[in-house]
Amino acid sequence: MNTAFNYTSYVIRKKVLSILGAKLHIYNSSEELVMYSELKPFRMKEDITLFTDESKDKELLRITARRVIDFSATYDVYDSESGEHLGALRRKGLKSILKDEWIILDSHDRETGFIKEDNAAMALLRRFISIIPQKYNVETGNVTIPVFSQNFNPFVTKIITDFSEDRRGLLDRRLGLAAGILLCAVEGKQE
Repeated sequence: MNTAFNYTSYVIRKKVLSILGAKLHIYNSSEELVMYSELKPFRMKEDITLFTDESKDKELLRITARRVIDFSATYDVYDSESGEHLGALRRKGLKSILKDEWIILDSHDRETGFIKEDNAAMALLRRFISIIPQKYNVETGNVTIPVFSQNFNPFVTKIITDFSEDRRGLLDRRLGLAAGILLCAVEGKQE
């Protein structure tokens, strides 16, 4: 596995105002760029590729939607170096209207966990007051891990991804980072 996936915490940044598509920069806790992606505008089907840097010479991870325009979309996650299908992330469509929720699937589409907004009351309030940052927990193996939190900035969406509470390594870092990317890219479109 590439060393870019060995860090405990990451910051995923997406500039909101970009006509030619958003740019995602993923930094480690030392503020070093460890991954980069460009989101193409007006895509009917999401296809996100993570590279080691802005040169886009080395591909690390690929996230692809299974269908075109799907309210309960499923995104497959692949390790680009090995070609391994790591699993998938499925958005719970109708349930996510009030409180964002995703299902974590293994490579055989078996449920292994969930990603849920931290608090139902706050989630509902966030629907009307968009400046309240979102926070997400990962539930897997009967353990709840606070992994994702959003910082409010009207020009830059920033998701802090912290795996330090996952001491047993229940969530594959690559799948966890893919989830953070989707929370930044897909959930960010709701606002």
